[in-house]
Amino acid sequence: MFKICLFAAGCAIGGALVPVPKHMSTSEGAFRCRTADLATKVEFLKDAALPHEGYRLKVTPEKIQVWSSGDAGAFYAVRTLEQLADKTYVPDSKYAEVKRRESDYVIPSATIEDAPTFRWRGLMIDEARHFLGKEAVMKQIDLMADHKLNVLHWHLVDDQGWRLDLPKHPELAKYGAVRPRSVAFGAGAEWYGQKQKLKFRLNTDRYGPYCYSAEDIREIRAYAKARHVTLVPEIEIPGHERALLAARPDLSCRGEGKLERIPRVYWGIEHDVLCAGNDETIRYLESIFDEVCELFPDSPFLHIGGDECPKGCWKTCPKCQARMREIGAKDERELQVWFTRHFANYLEKKGRRVVGWDEVLYGDAPQSVIGMSWRMSANNGAGGDFVSAPEAAAKGHDMILTPSHYCYFSRRQGLAEDPYPYYDPEPFAEQTPRLELTLEKAYSYNPYAGFPERDRKRILGLQASIWTESIFTRFDFEWKAWPRTCALAELAWTGPGARTFDDFRKRMQIHRHRLIALRVNCSPIEQ
Repeated sequence: MFKICLFAAGCAIGGALVPVPKHMSTSEGAFRCRTADLATKVEFLKDAALPHEGYRLKVTPEKIQVWSSGDAGAFYAVRTLEQLADKTYVPDSKYAEVKRRESDYVIPSATIEDAPTFRWRGLMIDEARHFLGKEAVMKQIDLMADHKLNVLHWHLVDDQGWRLDLPKHPELAKYGAVRPRSVAFGAGAEWYGQKQKLKFRLNTDRYGPYCYSAEDIREIRAYAKARHVTLVPEIEIPGHERALLAARPDLSCRGEGKLERIPRVYWGIEHDVLCAGNDETIRYLESIFDEVCELFPDSPFLHIGGDECPKGCWKTCPKCQARMREIGAKDERELQVWFTRHFANYLEKKGRRVVGWDEVLYGDAPQSVIGMSWRMSANNGAGGDFVSAPEAAAKGHDMILTPSHYCYFSRRQGLAEDPYPYYDPEPFAEQTPRLELTLEKAYSYNPYAGFPERDRKRILGLQASIWTESIFTRFDFEWKAWPRTCALAELAWTGPGARTFDDFRKRMQIHRHRLIALRVNCSPIEQ
């Protein structure tokens, strides 16, 4: 039922589990067998009393037994078993591939009882800025499963790109999946002019068209499902819409003929957003969501963005002002509240719970809306109305925590020598120190901070978020994602404070060998 695939690590690795199990005891002896024999030695048993995704694993010199209440728990038990294995090998030379002996796997006798702390253990991949492609995404899904992460938040659309080729809306990929040029590799933001605007040096290379077909989505979805990873697509509304507006400029407040039909080529926030007063905007988005729900039929969630929506165009748009009078909104902020409420209710009828960045929780957002908290304070980021995670939880909203200071692994990681560029969305000013997110800082995050005991049940989980303004390929994606995502995975599975960072670091020094053996471009453990 489950494929056993144990990998060599270059040293004894039985005690270097990541994430570390909640309860583990060892005893004398070890289970030994050849590669071909191992799968037949694992006995899978049912125990309905075990929690969903939880398992009990027992290894003795004679056999391996796994108890779980369902397939997910058995799957995660096998992931732990993979890490317990000590593969014996002899290197041919310093640089050669290892020569594996026939005598194979040595798994120490142990009893493990384990279950996750949080339901949502996520990784966000942004492919709007730079497209990674199907093979790269599937590899990340494998790595997620190895570390017991279970949600891929897939940021597929933004100002700079639309990465879904929807059969019923071919214009979106036609105009939104290609840029005539992009920000040059390694080009940082610079201030210019009296108003201190930002500019970036551009290259002259056409970028794209890059997008996923319906068949690609079906293949990736099946691949993820087999590894107990849920795909959560993000379709941004009403801001971050320049790629969509390249296809439908008539849905902007400026209207047809006023916008160049290309996505945004710079990083940063686009001030042209969807016209909330245009009935055709509502109908068009509903038809997009209908098709997205068809493409992702087994995802209970759909992310609608909702962050960083400038409202200047709404202030001067006759249609938006008319809509505000119609719904009794006193300002443009309440117009976005109405917009969010409409689509939360629309998607709820289709069996989806809406997830949105913390701005969507301003006002009287429906109770069903899940907030994704990315800001530590109102001064963090360029977003609009700030609603803190504890405040939203107190109002009854379930929350996913991905604060940028601890969980945005596209930030600089404090390496003494680092060949890859980084995009620093805040701060740009030279007089302000750049923020660094080291492995130790990532591991130090306490998701319970600020939450009274009664509201902690509202924390659905944690997420590593990786933005790709300065990530061009899977190689720099992996360099920035790993090993910091290992820290997030342990916090999400085992819970904060279970082990010290020194303990985690020692295990990671061994675990990194596993990642390197899997051809992961993993950055160093030591800073």
